[in-house]
Amino acid sequence: MTLLSVRAPRAEAVMLCRFDGEAETRVAMARRGEDWVVEAPPPGTRYGLRAQGEWAPERGLWFDPAKLLVDPRAVELDRPFQYSPALSEYGVDTAPLMPRAVMPGALPDVPLRPPVFRRGGLIYEVNVRGLTMLHPEVPEPQRGTVAALAHPAVLAHLEKLHVSAVELMPITAWIDERHLPPLGLRNAWGYNPVVPMALDPRLCPGGVAELRQTVAALHARGIGVILDLVFNHTGESDVLGPVLSFRGLDNAAYAHAPDGSLINDTGCGNTLDFAQPAVRGLVIEALRHFVRHCGGDGFRFDLATVMARGPGFAADAPIFSEMAADPWLADRVMIAEPWDIGPGGYQLGRFPANWLEWNDRYRDDVRRFWRGDCGVGTLATRIAGSSDVFGKDCRAVSFLAAHDGFTLADTLAYAERHNHANGEDNRDGHGENFSWNNGVEGPSLDPAVLARRTALARAMLGTLFVSTGTIMLTAGDEFGRSQQGNNNAYAQDNALTWIDWANRDRALEDHVAALAVWRAARDLAQFPQDGTWRALGGAAMDAARWEDPATAGFAWQAGDEAARSMGLRVDRAAPCAGPEEGGRPGIRSGALPD
Repeated sequence: MTLLSVRAPRAEAVMLCRFDGEAETRVAMARRGEDWVVEAPPPGTRYGLRAQGEWAPERGLWFDPAKLLVDPRAVELDRPFQYSPALSEYGVDTAPLMPRAVMPGALPDVPLRPPVFRRGGLIYEVNVRGLTMLHPEVPEPQRGTVAALAHPAVLAHLEKLHVSAVELMPITAWIDERHLPPLGLRNAWGYNPVVPMALDPRLCPGGVAELRQTVAALHARGIGVILDLVFNHTGESDVLGPVLSFRGLDNAAYAHAPDGSLINDTGCGNTLDFAQPAVRGLVIEALRHFVRHCGGDGFRFDLATVMARGPGFAADAPIFSEMAADPWLADRVMIAEPWDIGPGGYQLGRFPANWLEWNDRYRDDVRRFWRGDCGVGTLATRIAGSSDVFGKDCRAVSFLAAHDGFTLADTLAYAERHNHANGEDNRDGHGENFSWNNGVEGPSLDPAVLARRTALARAMLGTLFVSTGTIMLTAGDEFGRSQQGNNNAYAQDNALTWIDWANRDRALEDHVAALAVWRAARDLAQFPQDGTWRALGGAAMDAARWEDPATAGFAWQAGDEAARSMGLRVDRAAPCAGPEEGGRPGIRSGALPD
């Protein structure tokens, strides 16, 4: 007999709620230690949970049998979450509002093979819905779904860019933040999940099978799949938030201060407590599921510092050794967003040696260099792998722009954020983006302004593609996508964030493709030990040139005979940047190679 088990140590009773249409049948579960168990219903059954006990939120007790709860181990749901104030109101039956989990059958294993992705490659950050909603070759019913990534036209674009792995922004089921529906907005990014494994039926209507088949299609083209997962908080939010799953079963999954208040190291109102073995165990189970049943190559962890808190960050936190000891996870690609907003939250360079880390210092310093307020020495350090942060082992994921912040094109067209469409009076989003508008704020018809922006975009992309270590490109930045200056477009599920394929800058796209061909032919996982730095005029770079703010750039050429084709040149005055081979320009911002 297969058992369905749920953790609810402080509950007085837990009920399994089976649904046939809207008709509900309740079955009492039996206590087994801190868990409650019952015979699992047949595959395909739609179900939820209800828990009885004391309602005393001030003491961390949120038991309300009127609340239908999602199984924390659910892998598929029959409908998306929808926010309603009723989800927070005691005694209000939420069955009409809540999705039901779908009981899975036996999920087939995907053979365990080494990840397709290797360090030094190109990661392509993808919002599944935004990438494909306006793609003219993807059939309309498939647009906005995981399956659309396996469409031949999408695969062809990924191959053109020599993408090593796609990094899928969250595809697990999320709920809108409570302030969005009154504004007529909805979450477009998915960073507000409820349970760790359940796929969102809007993005993955075919469930686990759809994800598994899409991963297989990408693998067949030599493209890995990295899932961006949110384990730092859930959509149950602060004390005014909804009762959806953990809160109604085991509120101790969330970190609390000594006075009982929720710790908010995420900015979202609540924080999962990784000092709790049960929390870590569920996370390991979720990661294993996405590898074992879907074929995932690895994971990017949102606000990953939370995962090593207990309550303070520890570089040797238990979760790291638990991942390393799991046979399904030990060789996976692990990428940290190495910060949160809690005390001591910025931990760049302190994650395990086999992890990669988002390098925001690269983003900021490259922008500052091309804006004119950062010197060549800092830029060279970033291009060579940020050894000042990571030492000799380059673990950086270097990027110019990501989903959070300005797009690359907007970095060169806006000096200030323009987030009024988010309904927060332009107060949300980062205030300092190291951006500049090149003379006009926003769109311009001035040929000189446009030429300057184009040259800088090419130069910045050239800088990225010659950089040591893993690099990341956010989908659409290769052809000039804009969000009209919105640097926090999480609530814009509309044309602002849907990629405009019809009007893309094809010349810029071809330039990036040429850079990608050059990079794909070389091993840039580590900066070569043997090489020569030169001034733009050909003389050796000396301390005075490195330290002079007026120095416009530099060139570098590998000295090892086997790496003679590895060279680069950066010139802020031109502006241009890119490969240089044997002292001759390779791919520069001015033109494609002959």
